[in-house]
Amino acid sequence: MPIDTLAHEIGRIARNDGPCLTELPDLTLFRSSLKTEPTPCIYALGLTVVAQGGKQVTAGEQVIDYGPGQSLLTAVDLPVIGQVTRADLARPFLGLVLTLDARALVQAAAEMDRPPLPRDPAPRAISRCETEAPLLDALIRLVRLLGEPQLIAHVAPLIRQEIMLRLLCGPHGPYLRHLLAAGSPSHQIARAMAWLKQNFTGDVRIDDLAASVHMSPSTFRQHFRGLTGMSPLQYQKQLRLQEARQLMLSHDLDAGSTAARVGYESASQFSRDYSRLFGAPPQRDIRRMRHPGEGGVEPAMP
Repeated sequence: MPIDTLAHEIGRIARNDGPCLTELPDLTLFRSSLKTEPTPCIYALGLTVVAQGGKQVTAGEQVIDYGPGQSLLTAVDLPVIGQVTRADLARPFLGLVLTLDARALVQAAAEMDRPPLPRDPAPRAISRCETEAPLLDALIRLVRLLGEPQLIAHVAPLIRQEIMLRLLCGPHGPYLRHLLAAGSPSHQIARAMAWLKQNFTGDVRIDDLAASVHMSPSTFRQHFRGLTGMSPLQYQKQLRLQEARQLMLSHDLDAGSTAARVGYESASQFSRDYSRLFGAPPQRDIRRMRHPGEGGVEPAMP
């Protein structure tokens, strides 16, 4: 079966637990011999495929379980909580993440002769579908290409283009095309989310943000929650906390100075929000991230 072939190819390259970076910057393989703890992270625009084992992703109020042969398409940058739910030494979790290029997707969608989008399905920032055999075949060829480094620069762009076209034409297509359609409510919300990602440290007036995408505040909030499963302020808070965690890991900053850098006026409020999201106060969380064996934290799929 194609999914077994993909699992074999991933397992042949990803020999150790955790993310496996490849010669293709947009392709990351993953292996885990153990179930993992729920881990907050941000999914960028991309395709995540489970080849073996199982995973659960929580995005706002949406909880998604998926296993071998199933894929998630994330159409916007979205804070989620991910967890490997099925894995052991005999049959480790195996999967991949392929980051997609937004401009290339927009261009590919514009050049395709597709029927008008239906009102349903309701646009979502993240969708789960069965991965069709032709798409799996393209992903297998992309992974196998890692064994032919002399061909990567010439062949990888062709396979990427095929993958994008199959995504636009396949079960993920309606969700993805809703997000790409200029002027659609989903596209307008995606624009607002992109602005928030660049300006999350400042004070945000939702009324002004809604006006910038030509929506009333109530309509804006409704569409934002419908797409992401969370409110605009919840989205901003998660962006702040994810950035804070990376700052403390990368630059050895204390919680107080980090809180100020990501836009918090109160260090105590920052600590409370941080503990709710990551399950421990900042210093303790960073300590267990740096020494996972002491805190029971296992690597999580990006």
